[in-house]
This record gives sequence, C-alpha cells and structure tokens, in this order.
Amino acid sequence: MTRLLDQIDTPADVRKLDRKQLPQLAQEIRETIIDTVSKIGGHFGGNLGIVELTLALHYAFDTPRDQIVFDTGHQTYPHKLITGRRETFPTIRQHEGISGFCKREESEYDVFNAGHASTSISAALGIAVARDFRKEDYRVVAVIGDGALSGGLALEGLNQAGHLKRKLMIVLNDNDMSISTNVGAMSGYLNSIIKGQRYNQMKDLAKGVMDRIPLVGGKLHGLAHDMEQVLKNMVVPGTLFEELGFRYLGPYDGHDLEFLLNLFEENRDYNGPLLIHVITKKGLGYKPAEDKPIWSHGVSPFDRASGEVKKSDKPAPPSYTAVFSDTLIELAKRDPKIVAITAAMPDGTGLDKFAKALPERMFDVGIAEEHAVTFSGGMATQGMKPIAAIYSTFLQRAFDQVFHDVAIMDLPVVFALDRGGIAGADGPTHHGIYDMAYLRVFPNMICMAPKDENELRHMLKTSFETGHPTSLRYPRGNGYGVTMDAELQSLPIGKGEVLRDPANPQATIFAIGNEVWPSMQAAELLAKEEIEVAVVNARFIKPLDDELIRRYCVPGAKIVTVEEGSLAGGFGSAVMERCEALGITGVQFHRIGIPDEYVHHGAQDVLRAQYDLHAEGIAKRLRVFGAQRTGTVGEMAKILIELGNQIPEEDLLQMHAKDKDSDHIDEFVYGKRRASVK
Repeated sequence: MTRLLDQIDTPADVRKLDRKQLPQLAQEIRETIIDTVSKIGGHFGGNLGIVELTLALHYAFDTPRDQIVFDTGHQTYPHKLITGRRETFPTIRQHEGISGFCKREESEYDVFNAGHASTSISAALGIAVARDFRKEDYRVVAVIGDGALSGGLALEGLNQAGHLKRKLMIVLNDNDMSISTNVGAMSGYLNSIIKGQRYNQMKDLAKGVMDRIPLVGGKLHGLAHDMEQVLKNMVVPGTLFEELGFRYLGPYDGHDLEFLLNLFEENRDYNGPLLIHVITKKGLGYKPAEDKPIWSHGVSPFDRASGEVKKSDKPAPPSYTAVFSDTLIELAKRDPKIVAITAAMPDGTGLDKFAKALPERMFDVGIAEEHAVTFSGGMATQGMKPIAAIYSTFLQRAFDQVFHDVAIMDLPVVFALDRGGIAGADGPTHHGIYDMAYLRVFPNMICMAPKDENELRHMLKTSFETGHPTSLRYPRGNGYGVTMDAELQSLPIGKGEVLRDPANPQATIFAIGNEVWPSMQAAELLAKEEIEVAVVNARFIKPLDDELIRRYCVPGAKIVTVEEGSLAGGFGSAVMERCEALGITGVQFHRIGIPDEYVHHGAQDVLRAQYDLHAEGIAKRLRVFGAQRTGTVGEMAKILIELGNQIPEEDLLQMHAKDKDSDHIDEFVYGKRRASVK
C-alpha cells in the first residue's frame, strides 16, 4: 500500500488531500518519527504530540505565503516531513544532515530560527508589523508551548501584541510540560483554565439561546455582558489573555483534526490579536513516550518494541552531570546555606536528584534564566550560597543579570554551566561555546573548568569558597573514568598545574577543561617523534596563573593554547592579554579552539575532530606550528644547551640582536629562564 506521506513534498500537496485522509497521514507521520528517532535519537514526545496541530495549520493556511513561527523548534519534525525534507529526514541532527530545529537556510517554510524557548510571539509580532508596513495581507501564526509561556520574553511579546492590536494568531500548544513538568503560576493558571472549560460550553449555549429570541436577542447580549464577567470570574480564575488585549478561544482538543481545521478556517482572518488554546498529549501514539513524558523529550536510540534505551555492554564512567549532582548533595548536607536553582532543567542539570535529597533547598523557576540569576543574587545578599545550574548556552539569556545583579555587587553566586563546549546534535543554538568569553570580561568574576570528573568535585567545593561570582563549566557526556579522590579538596584560586614538563620542551600547551587530557595525549604522540612538549592544566580562565605564565611564556617560547570554546575573546586570548599585562614580549602563540563561525550539529567526537580538538588534531597543529616557526632544535641550539650557564644571558641577547635567524638562541634562552624560575 502506497503511503500518503510519500506523495507529500510541500504543504500544497497536503491541501490537495481529502480531509478524511488526514488522520491516515497523521498516523504515517507518527510512524516515521518513531522509526527514525528509535534508530538515531532526537526530540520525540513533543513531536508526536503536535502532529494533528501541524497538519491543521498547513491545511488551513496558505504556507509559505502565510507564515508559521514555531517556538523553540524542537517540535517541528512533522513540519519538516511535509515541507520537502521527507527524503533527508533520516539525517536529522546528524553531521551534515538536516537540523533538528527550524532553520531559514534550510527551507522557506522555516520562518524564524529558534533553539531557545519563548521567542515565537515577539518574532511573529515583528513579522506582522513588517507586513502592515508593506501593506501586504498574509497571515502570521505563532505556535508556542505552555512551558515557553513562562519565559519573560514570551510575556513581553504578549504585552506588546495586545497593545498594538495587529492581526496575529497565537496557538498555545498546552501539554503541561516543558522538558520536565511545568512549574510556576502561569502553569497553574493554564491548568485552571482547562478545569474551567465548561464555562466556554455554557457561554456558547447561552449565546445560541439568546440569538433565537426574536427582537430582543441583541439587547440581551448587551445585558448579559456584565453577567458574563461575573460568571467568568466565578468559573475561570482569571482572564489574563483577554485583559492583555487578546480574543481568547479554548481550550480545545489538539488532536481532533476535523475540529481544528474548522477552528482555524473560521478564525484565520480575525482582524486582531487572537490566542487559541489547544490541549495536546506529549508522546501521543507511542505508549512508552506517553507513560514517560520527561524521558521522551529528547532520547537516545531505543528499542522500538519496548521503548528501552539501547545500552552498551561496557560500563561507562559517570557523567559530569551525575558527578556534579552527587557532589553538590554531599556539600549541601554539610552546609545548610547552599541552595540550588535551575531554569526548567532539573533532570538535565542533575538537580532532580538534589530535589529528592533536599527538596526545601531546590528551586525550579521555569524557563526564566534572567529571573533565576537575579533570584540567586537576592538570596546571596542574605548570606545564602546559591548555585544556579544552567546550561552554558542558556545562561547567555541572562547576560545582563549576571553583570547587573551579581557581578557589580560581587555576590558569591556559583554558576554551574553544564554542556560547556560542543554539545552535539542540537547544533549552534545549544553549543556552550561562548561562556569563557562572555563571563571573564566581568570584574569580580572567577572562571574555572576541570580537566576531568575528579577535578570537577574539587572545583565545586572551591566555588563555594571564593567569596565572589564564580562560573564552573564542564562538558556534556561521561568523564574519563579517572580515580576519584576520597576527600574533597580546596584548590588555590588562579593556580594551574604542570602535567608534563620535559627538560627542553620545544613548545608548551596551556589547556583548559575538557581539552587537557587530549593535549596530554597529543604530547605523548609527539614524544614518539622526538618532539617534546610541556603541558599545563590552567584550571582557571580567570584569574590566570602568573607564575606559570612567567615560567613558560618567555621571549622565543612557542605557546599553544587549547580550548573547547570561542577563540574570539576566549581562554587563548586571555593568556595573550595576560602576557601583555605582565610585560612579556616575543612569545610565539598558536591558539586552537572554535574560530569565528557557528558550529553546526553532529556527534561531539565528529565536531571536535573537525576543529582539531582531539589528540591527533592538536598534535597535527603543533607539528605545523613548529615547522612554520623554527622546526626542531638546530645544531647550534644543541651546542648552546651543552654549554649551559657558561654563556652569560647578556651575551646571548647580544647574539640574538645581531642574528636575524636566531631561533636556536631563543630556544636556549627560553630553556635557561625556565630553569631559573624552577
């Protein structure tokens, strides 16, 4: 039997179908999503829950002329399947495949790129205002989830949309979930609306009765208005959307295709701000996803029949997230002032475990990173020790709050930045590439990153002892399987550690965080080629270790910095700036990190290899860097090294001034100064 989906290349093909065929198409879309995601992983439950809504929107609206703006974008798999990406759908979130989010570069049907929540209303309103300036008449629809509605940006957009009174439809897709269970007053308000939906039925029934009364029906409408307000406030607690200037319709069954089609067709030309509230079920059509909505948000490959995640036979080291969670609980049990804050990510940050252990000291503020930071700052003013566990990419949303509400006041708030570095298949909106650059610029801020899961434990303890705003970034995924120290230790602030220190290194690597062990592996590879490299685990992005910088960054030295972050303003830049501040000149630098471009989606190991952030890549870059500069130590350098301290440094410097090709002398001076610092 030929699938309907195989005949769909654009939404125009959907609109050619008989309405009675749409439930079959919906089922085929679900089957395709289940089959694909079970093999390669991806966002799951939300996509299964939005199938009927997606079909109804594309059927009722003339896309792409009419513009649909999806919030966040991780629920657009059905949208992608009917907008020309059916054949490439098996590549979703894979390296060089299609994106798991909306992407304007990918399709004219993707109106606005998104990966962070709460953007759709503001973006759609901007599109609607631009439409009106151009005197055009296409329709604009924003699709937003109930979790995203807790974000401040969504509320700002609602406020302005209600004020401007432009023609704009907002579809509130309410499944009572963010990634985890929704929290907050907005969620409670939506639940109260759902419980009060009988009010809408009563209102419609009363209107029908009044319309049937000859002559006086219209007058009764006016008379009934005041009674309606009284009744509404009795049955539905609050009229927020209508008070904001919207016509509110709902809540309705978001899986009733025929009803949705009629609803959108009847209201698509409403001349003003309209909010339609639909109720959907996350994971609909696949029982394991329905039963485990939190698991179903984003999944690894799983067995389709059972829903069980496919596990490796080899025991894996603990994840950084798990180590963070366990250590935080250990510290908090010792110190009653420690409190934990997250922005709708208790499971992703590991704070779900903290909440079970110490529920009264865990605060999930919803998708509201700005509030999370300022809320933490407020607690810090009263002697508490707040730790805000927020993914690196999401803390970007609270940049001003970190600056204004924490750093200026020098408040001891700890920022635990999970997913620091390359995060994987979610792509440019989710990689934690920029935190080192955007946090180290603030006075009072201390920034650190552990080389492995054991050092993460010690850094977490240390972060509560700095007395200053402190960021602690660590990567997504498992640790290295290193031995864990039994006792937590306090690390000296701003002090790195030397991991490899050969007698006469031809270069020195300053590495930070997740790139320390690959740098060590690169040094071992080069040692087999008789190229000796020193390796420093910087530990801190700010402050840097002046003693180690003076020891290794001497005139003529070749310094390589390695970071899983932005080269623009990042760790390598910090090292170079520090050398300038210390008056050190003549150092040859080579920085390895993320260049001035956005990192696309793909597996972490594939992307790291693309940017030479694995052992082989670092070794390759060191070979090229050495060849471009001076190569290996020349014969003259060997003689000078043998002479050692018999030659005064002043004489060497005079020789350096006369000899234009004096790299061998640089190398000797460099080695001699390092020895004196030791």
